[in-house]
Amino acid sequence: MKHNVDKKKQLIRNSTAEFLIFTGQAGEQSIQARYEEDTIWLTQKLIAKLFDVTVPTINEHLKNIYDQGELKREATIRKFLTVQLEGKREVSRNIDFYNLDAIISVGYRINSVRATQFRQWATQVLREFAIKGYVLE
Repeated sequence: MKHNVDKKKQLIRNSTAEFLIFTGQAGEQSIQARYEEDTIWLTQKLIAKLFDVTVPTINEHLKNIYDQGELKREATIRKFLTVQLEGKREVSRNIDFYNLDAIISVGYRINSVRATQFRQWATQVLREFAIKGYVLE
């Protein structure tokens, strides 16, 4: 396994997938994002952690996004086999992951400090892109 380390994120490569680990500010836990098919994938639980809200809140916003036709489920959801601890047992389950399009759509609907920070960051990136024609990060 090969590791590239940066102050804010860590990319871990193995034979099956790549994972980005986003580390928040002091005292915040990191978020491990799956990178596959040229996009980032998160579970509802991780999206909730990213925006500092509950899983039911994320579920409600995703339902509205799909019901209103903003995104298509089949284009933004993938099942990935995930090993997780349940009690003292390791269990493999197919878990729904949502791609970056879904994460961004949810981020624009959430009312939290973290979601506001996300929107400010996204707006700045878009502004730089519109002015310069590219973004270096």
